[in-house]
Amino acid sequence: MKRIFYMTGLLAFSLLTACAAGPDYQRPSVSVPVAYKEASGDWRQANPQDEITPSAWWSVYKDPILDHLEKQVNVSNQSLKEAEAAYREASAVAEETRSSLFPSLSLNASIGAQRGNMPSPMAPDALYGTAIWTPDIWGRIHRGLESDEENAKASAADLAAAQLSLQALLATNYFDLRAQDELKRLLGETVEDDKTALQIIRRQYDTGTGSVTDVLAAETQLENVQTQISSVRARRARLEHAIAVLIGRPPAYFSLPQKEFSAYVPEIPLGVPSALLERRPDIAAAERTMKSANAQIGVAASAWFPNLTLSASSGAASTTLGRLLQVSDGFWAVGPALAETIFDAGAREALIAQKRAAYDQSVAHYRQTVLTAFQQVEDSLSDLRILAEEEKSQEASLDHARITEQLMRHHYMDGLEPYNSFLMAQTARLASERALLAVRQSRLDASVALIESLGGGWEAPQFRKADKN
Repeated sequence: MKRIFYMTGLLAFSLLTACAAGPDYQRPSVSVPVAYKEASGDWRQANPQDEITPSAWWSVYKDPILDHLEKQVNVSNQSLKEAEAAYREASAVAEETRSSLFPSLSLNASIGAQRGNMPSPMAPDALYGTAIWTPDIWGRIHRGLESDEENAKASAADLAAAQLSLQALLATNYFDLRAQDELKRLLGETVEDDKTALQIIRRQYDTGTGSVTDVLAAETQLENVQTQISSVRARRARLEHAIAVLIGRPPAYFSLPQKEFSAYVPEIPLGVPSALLERRPDIAAAERTMKSANAQIGVAASAWFPNLTLSASSGAASTTLGRLLQVSDGFWAVGPALAETIFDAGAREALIAQKRAAYDQSVAHYRQTVLTAFQQVEDSLSDLRILAEEEKSQEASLDHARITEQLMRHHYMDGLEPYNSFLMAQTARLASERALLAVRQSRLDASVALIESLGGGWEAPQFRKADKN
């Protein structure tokens, strides 16, 4: 009985004096700007757009086909499933560590027979249970659980980052594919114009009013444009295959019909720079990893303290099965056990130094991740601003190229200019068409990059690009 009171008192003392070894986590300071440099002067307060949800940021482009494809990424993409399984694995590890906070119970039974003279303590028949518990006096298990839980949260953030990255990649590939559709349309119109021009030049040559060089130049121009169409078809096919894989489908069973290209670039709310620390999943993952590394210092520091194990067993043993459950054959045992390392040649100091170095690495990684995030936002903002200016210049250039082509066409038909002059004007107009299309595609890509760098969707936008009109 005295032993029971002793164990109860020791257990109460252990729980009351329990503490967690190692430093408590505090978020390291990072330099956060008050506003984005590239947004100054071009962005203003915006009204909330409640119809836009964080889980469907691509809806701002108002494209039903893109919306359908993006939803399939979340369901069928195999890389995303891999990240999701990694998150479940990390969560299970945390649950396994959590179980160490509670006693373990086991039940043992044996039935046997004996013959001949055997020592009296030998009892072939026995039934007994055992309970073992290691109280977390120094916080080793709690620190380990804290580390595992933060790793699980980091894995969840990695999953969100992978999801956002795949969604952005799909959007970029989709806009590229639509740009190829538009380029194919432009080249197709040019081919029809070149065929008409070739027929006219051949008639002129047959009647003696044209030259063979004009015929050869017209044929060469037609063949060049047709070759460009073949290249566009090949690129479109590769993009279609890439989209199929992103949504988890074999390319052989997937196709996208041609669709008119839309150059619509939505207004994208920025928010304040400090919000980036909460919205970016890669920043969240870096901080969770940092918190896990901090907890591992406590796990290592707990090795300096002794481990207390409480064990108890109770049951019955007998040389005959018939007497196994009789009270007189019952037994019980209870007692603590202490274990402490006296000498380890500096192993514990080295382990703590290792964990502190790992934590310092995670701090540097966190700060670098934050800096990179701000850089990506600034890059995307500057790209959008410069591309918007470039689009206006290219639109003016295209207008001039179209007028020049029309004039040269009329001059050639009237015999005022050679065919090569008209051909040069047509080539310049087509080059301007392609350049404008490339700028518009780049603007769409830059808008996707900005949304990704901001951490995906939003619920209540705070800023949007100012209307310069």
